[in-house]
Amino acid sequence: MSEDSRVSGSFVAADYVVFALMLVVSAAVGVYYAWTDRKQRSSGDFLMGGRRLTALPVSLSLTASFMSAITVLSHPAEVYRYGASVAFYCLSYLVTMLVTSEVFLPVFYKLSITSTYEVTLILYTGIVIYTPALALNQVTGLDLWGAVVSTGVVCTFYCTVGGLKAVVWTDVFQLGVMLAGFLAVIIRSVMLQGGVISIISDSQRGGRLNLWDFDTNPLRRHTFWTVTVGGTFIWISVYGINQAQVQRYISCKSITHARLSLYINLLGLWSILFCSVFAGLCLYSVYKHCDPWNTGLVSAPDQLMPYLVMDILGDYPGLPGLFVAAAYSGSLSTVSSSINALAAVTVEDLIKPYRNISEKHLSWISKGLSFLYGVLCIGMAGLASLMGGILQATISIFGIIGGPLLGLFTLGIICPCANSKGALSGLLSGLVVSLWVGIGAQIYPPPPDMSRPLSLTTDGCNFTTTAGFNWTSTALPTQPSSTAPTPLLADWYSLSYLYFSPIGTIVVISVGLIISMFTGKSHFVQYGLGKLDLKKDREKTFGNTNPGFCDVELDLTKSNVPS
Repeated sequence: MSEDSRVSGSFVAADYVVFALMLVVSAAVGVYYAWTDRKQRSSGDFLMGGRRLTALPVSLSLTASFMSAITVLSHPAEVYRYGASVAFYCLSYLVTMLVTSEVFLPVFYKLSITSTYEVTLILYTGIVIYTPALALNQVTGLDLWGAVVSTGVVCTFYCTVGGLKAVVWTDVFQLGVMLAGFLAVIIRSVMLQGGVISIISDSQRGGRLNLWDFDTNPLRRHTFWTVTVGGTFIWISVYGINQAQVQRYISCKSITHARLSLYINLLGLWSILFCSVFAGLCLYSVYKHCDPWNTGLVSAPDQLMPYLVMDILGDYPGLPGLFVAAAYSGSLSTVSSSINALAAVTVEDLIKPYRNISEKHLSWISKGLSFLYGVLCIGMAGLASLMGGILQATISIFGIIGGPLLGLFTLGIICPCANSKGALSGLLSGLVVSLWVGIGAQIYPPPPDMSRPLSLTTDGCNFTTTAGFNWTSTALPTQPSSTAPTPLLADWYSLSYLYFSPIGTIVVISVGLIISMFTGKSHFVQYGLGKLDLKKDREKTFGNTNPGFCDVELDLTKSNVPS
């Protein structure tokens, strides 16, 4: 890399046009469904699409919902720094869809419930909006708050006027933009580096194709086992019980379409994973002799992809804008899913049980709540800007909470002997243990011999850095000083972050079963997956209470559920 080739960091008019076009199309989808569904009379129509959606759009929406801008920016950087072992997520996705389809989907679909649990997504959505905006601003020159506010406003608009149908179909469009952005980077990199084989050869020599690591040590950050086992628990907590995902697949017009949507979504997940991993290999191939991070050309790993885009696509007006549109499409799909889910939870859990309101008025309340949560998400982006280094810890804690929640739902669905006392005790125990190990890992990060960042070099750089640049500020982690105190539970805190979720799940189920055994009669209804009358339950109104999580004693001899 020569001094002349260093990135200037500025957008041109064509890039802004492409970015703006993505926002306009997203807003137009909301207007379209606001017009076509202007006669919708119920909150079910607004929040659930009237349960008339088909498998294909729902499947693409499922894929886009949790493939945020953090994925677009961070996965390639992960491969660049640690290697391609994250490719084993493909196995995690497969097991996740099988378990979700056969265990969780039949229960939620047959119960026709709109809400699965109260989710705490507002802060996370603020992070999802702000974090990519900061990375893109520092590399491309895209106005930080202009991007944050414009994406937040557009997202809030189409969620409020169009409901779930608008969210689903904008997700379809945004997934296409995400793939197009990745492909632009990959194709240009392949052309510059002399072909796919050249990129793979560079990656092999640089140790990035570290796929065959079957070390069973749970302290290792990424191995075959941590990614497949730990990743499976994390993704089941996303697809099996997360409000945003459950709300999508139970909006399908039949359980067959719902199942099909999960399996088509699997193809979408594999496509995004392949693109992000190969983009990371391209990133390494281009900068194998001159690492932009250690030279100070970027200040954080999540700026590596935007830097690459401006470096290799800067001479093609509009293509940097396409990649930024791809990153923000990831943000829009995640935030819109969260806004719609938050509105659904509020209506079903906090309004319907306590107010006798007509469906028409509930529909308007749902729209008002979507607007309110959209505004709050933009506000939370402002709060996220003040949090600095806490962002990574906050995102980790959100992941940690998923494990205990997965344990709670699993306990209720497959363990008929469990009762409400056991469930509550298990949940609290799981949360305490998960947060303990998660926060401990933030305070006492694992040593480099467990995370094993791969070598990066600046030997091939032929430009001079500024005299005052601190070369150690962005260097790879070094071994802790021998004088630093080592906590007694250092190995416990060094556990791979991918195992936080399984630990939470196992603790909840174990404690829940033990407490239930000692506290007597079950308060949970057995879900026996074949024992619910699908036709009868489909005719019920939206938002039926899930009896498995009501803290009341059920007389199974008088229950409407056939024995």
